[in-house]
Amino acid sequence: MELTDYPTIDVMNHLLEVRSSLAGNPFEFREFQIMLDTTFKALSKPPPPAGEEESPKKKRAGGAGMLAGHATTEECLADMDELGYTHISVCATKMWSYYYHRDFIMNYPIEPVGEAVAESGGRIIGTASYDPFRVTESCAEVEHSVKELGFRYVWFHPLSYGLAPNDRRFYPLYAKCVELDIPVGFQVGQSAEVLPSDCGRPMLADDVAIEFPDLRINLSHTGWPWVDEWCSMLWRHPNVFGDISAYYPHSLDDRLVRFMDSSRGRHKVLFGTNGLGLERCKAEFLELEIAEETKRAVLHDNAVRFFALNDN
Repeated sequence: MELTDYPTIDVMNHLLEVRSSLAGNPFEFREFQIMLDTTFKALSKPPPPAGEEESPKKKRAGGAGMLAGHATTEECLADMDELGYTHISVCATKMWSYYYHRDFIMNYPIEPVGEAVAESGGRIIGTASYDPFRVTESCAEVEHSVKELGFRYVWFHPLSYGLAPNDRRFYPLYAKCVELDIPVGFQVGQSAEVLPSDCGRPMLADDVAIEFPDLRINLSHTGWPWVDEWCSMLWRHPNVFGDISAYYPHSLDDRLVRFMDSSRGRHKVLFGTNGLGLERCKAEFLELEIAEETKRAVLHDNAVRFFALNDN
């Protein structure tokens, strides 16, 4: 089977994928430098010598090219067509430095993402972010992005602020998402960067799922090392989904893979790349020893329900 035989929706990506020149260099910050020495060490491999081409197999195995992204929406769409992606969620990501800088280490503008949404005819799913230290301003930006720029999702990074997802400063966002009838997603699990992790326990989303039963919620980045809690939240709550982004599929926890391939999890898990490579992440996922029904549900069908794409 070819990659194009499996329609795919990437629920977790960033500005780099459609406007690489505007994404800056997050690796100038201490948090990301430490990450490259530890959890993402494979990404710090030097490129091949000048004039020496990497084989496709070697390129898929890791290296600097995995975060290359695309210079334009047009280039991204061409790769999407070649690799069988129907949609990609691109986030105007906000990320705070909890320990070192006490300021943003990512604060992408919404306008270029909105341009990509328009240029792609909606195949780029515009995704806003959220700053809990500026609640009124941030909620207004979310509303503007949805009503004026056609965004249909919000993803945020509570760990970088040192706050749990059930902190009161996130509740105005949840209410706004219900009002706008769009889903919300946030990281759970440990932080790959040097950021607080205990506030990323998936069970902390329990209050949110109960108090906002009409809000579709994505627990992003697998919840590792608290994988059992992540599975519990997806299984227990009708409105809770979870994506497997930020991990290459070959390295997913065995507990998660079993849950994903079971009747309990098959229709609640979402696929995402987090910028780690559209081709590699999809190819590795298809190599997993899971049911055909699971592959098609996770790659595409579950995200259609999560984003309500059939409601247009």
